[in-house]
Amino acid sequence: MSPKSLPVNDYEIILREGGTIIDVRESDEIATGTLPGAVHIPLGQIPSRASEIDRSRPVALLCRSGARSGQAAVYLAQSGFDEVINLDGGMLAFRGN
Repeated sequence: MSPKSLPVNDYEIILREGGTIIDVRESDEIATGTLPGAVHIPLGQIPSRASEIDRSRPVALLCRSGARSGQAAVYLAQSGFDEVINLDGGMLAFRGN
């Protein structure tokens, strides 16, 4: 199953549906801010920490621009997660850059 895409500014839909937003950026990037309610799991830790993610809920992935989160979304979708969403544009789009 392929991951879906959603404009980053629609992230609240995921939260309303009881989903999880995962920010896959590195710690120094997170220090500049993230989306409300987001959980931090750096991209390189996704494989080893996937068991921490609730498979029964939507999972949305976030990064700076949408590229790394896209990689994480593909990985989770291929690992059997049912509803995986890449937040298009990442924090750059969210901040309007």
